[in-house]
Amino acid sequence: ALSGNLEKLSSGYKINRAGDDAAGLAISEKMRAQITGLDAAQKNVKDGISLVKTAEGAMQEIQDMVKRMKYLATQSANGTYDENVDRVQLQKEVDSLMGEIDRIADSANFNGIKLLNGEMASAEATFAQSSGATSQAQMTVTISRPENLIGGSIQIGNKTYRVELAAGTKATGSTATFDGTVLKMGTAATASAVVTAILTKVSTLKGADLDGKEVTLTVAAGSAAGSIKITASAGTKLDVSTLPTFSFNGGRKLQIGDTAHNFNQIRVGANDMHASNLFLGHGVDITTADNAGEALNYIQYASNLVSSTRGDLGATQNRLDHTLNNLSVMAENIQDAESTI
Repeated sequence: ALSGNLEKLSSGYKINRAGDDAAGLAISEKMRAQITGLDAAQKNVKDGISLVKTAEGAMQEIQDMVKRMKYLATQSANGTYDENVDRVQLQKEVDSLMGEIDRIADSANFNGIKLLNGEMASAEATFAQSSGATSQAQMTVTISRPENLIGGSIQIGNKTYRVELAAGTKATGSTATFDGTVLKMGTAATASAVVTAILTKVSTLKGADLDGKEVTLTVAAGSAAGSIKITASAGTKLDVSTLPTFSFNGGRKLQIGDTAHNFNQIRVGANDMHASNLFLGHGVDITTADNAGEALNYIQYASNLVSSTRGDLGATQNRLDHTLNNLSVMAENIQDAESTI
């Protein structure tokens, strides 16, 4: 008895072995394991916040360059500049800025993880507008790595949907269906299955033509598997800046709890920030006044998409801040409860 009491005094624990209190030991060890998991989850969340801050900081610089490009395009659209001298110099700076945007997209990383080169995105977009009276503007969003969307979200224009793992046997299946505003999908669901589900929710979006008149954009399945095409009617000269922004948030998985349940895991993603994915490579030619005026629309869309992606990251960071606070309180209270056993 004396040795047992001395052991308790020296260790600070009332229960040191199963013989002291078998039931109490089982409860205590389970709590200690939970506390250990919560401590690790807190570190995970802090690392996740750091990743988000790194990506958002890089996008701040991209947005600053996009704003500079808008200034240059507005300047070039003025009729007081010579095309063979002045506008050529303005175009040189635009080209240099687009090169730096691509360099940042390729190089921005956190612990070796590429953040803005498309590896943290589950979709990429292209835009085309043919010339002539029967021209048709079309934006195509192609989904890749659909399994990464689970735990993330999908945003097209002003519509946003959470994505969760389907329940029961469907969890490993290939279905993707909506339950209200939540997309429930299996781990084997294809990009085409996701597109089919999205089209049950989104069939049209709103845009505007170059005269500022509202136009209806048709949303349908694209010709390539797993793609969505957003199309203006034939003959519409679309104001590109009114195209819907998009986000298929299916990047890195963060473990934010002490169990493997889906509610303890979230996805952090970011759109591909290369100039081509921002549509800057398509129409940023400011070597003539007319071209510069048209380029303004593409530059504005790029600014919209960068802002939208930064908004997603900001919302994720705020969520993670609350997650961290909750984990800290849980760990403290469970530690207090364990100490009374």
